[in-house]
Amino acid sequence: MLASFMSAALLSIFLQNSIFERALGINILIYAARKRSSVIGFTLGLCYITTLSSIAAWGLDRAYGGHEYYAALAPALYILIIGVLYLSSLIAVWRFFHNLFKKIKKFVHLTVFNCAVLGALFISSQSGSGLPGYLGYGLGTGLGFLVAGFLLYVAHPRLNSELVPLAFRGMPIMVIYIGILSLALHAFVGYSASI
Repeated sequence: MLASFMSAALLSIFLQNSIFERALGINILIYAARKRSSVIGFTLGLCYITTLSSIAAWGLDRAYGGHEYYAALAPALYILIIGVLYLSSLIAVWRFFHNLFKKIKKFVHLTVFNCAVLGALFISSQSGSGLPGYLGYGLGTGLGFLVAGFLLYVAHPRLNSELVPLAFRGMPIMVIYIGILSLALHAFVGYSASI
């Protein structure tokens, strides 16, 4: 069980990183990479929501995965899971930890309604593994976001320096940099074309 969890987590952190492999959540990552506190805040929020929603998605997939129309309804059900967790967590934090709510309210909305969260649930359900696999992909997606965010945070000042031509500063050079990192990480996995 622990091996399944670790395998799924490491796979989603490094080899199937949702940012570099599938470009999920890249807009939020570029926004978060400007400050270290933003990278950490978004990562904590993403780890929290992907891990909890993975547990709920596992329960739904296990209970209703064999039904005929479940595949068509799964995206709506996953979004419902994310929405319920979002609202219940936000209300609980606001009610019991009001000072913490003031600190995290700028991260919460962007973190939860992020395609990386929904992508983690789809990757988990397609892998067909049990609860440890779902948890591994959920937590690994958040930690993979941390790795990607740190790599962009470190490069952000250099990519926006005076040495970069004006036409490439900002979003263009960041997208090129992410593309190069994606290719480098993809080289570790290898490429096999099915013909």
